[in-house]
Amino acid sequence: MPTTTSPWGDASKILAAAGIEEDQTYYREFTTEEQKAVLTVPMRIQDAWEHNDADRFASLFTENGSLLMQDNQMTSREAIRSFMAAGFEGAFRGARVRGFPLAVKFLDDDTALVVSQGGIQLEGESTTAPERQVRITWVIVRRGGELKLLSHQSSPIKG
Repeated sequence: MPTTTSPWGDASKILAAAGIEEDQTYYREFTTEEQKAVLTVPMRIQDAWEHNDADRFASLFTENGSLLMQDNQMTSREAIRSFMAAGFEGAFRGARVRGFPLAVKFLDDDTALVVSQGGIQLEGESTTAPERQVRITWVIVRRGGELKLLSHQSSPIKG
């Protein structure tokens, strides 16, 4: 039986190319090839946090990507990289993020919207403290055969 390749890519191959072990449980009920491919973006963001790697983190964004984290709004890949580098040297040193998808919607052939829930776990923590739990909106686009993050906005669940 011939296999059909998703125009969004193959999640297993995307993650392998990034050196990330695929976690099938992350996908939850979002198991179509397109959904899984799109969800590699949040999985790669988690990996960047795991390694406290601002370059890896920023490389997932488009050049004019937008990141709203806490009260900080960055509107370029370089601004995002600088913000995360400072964070990984400071308050986010040793931190990681954990989360899971709540919704995956395709807005057009090249744009997907993901809503997830999760948060920052500081060094030594195994769960996310209630004050660091967030809901995240991701706008993911296909550009030149790659999946890129156009916008990432996190909002606290409890204020």
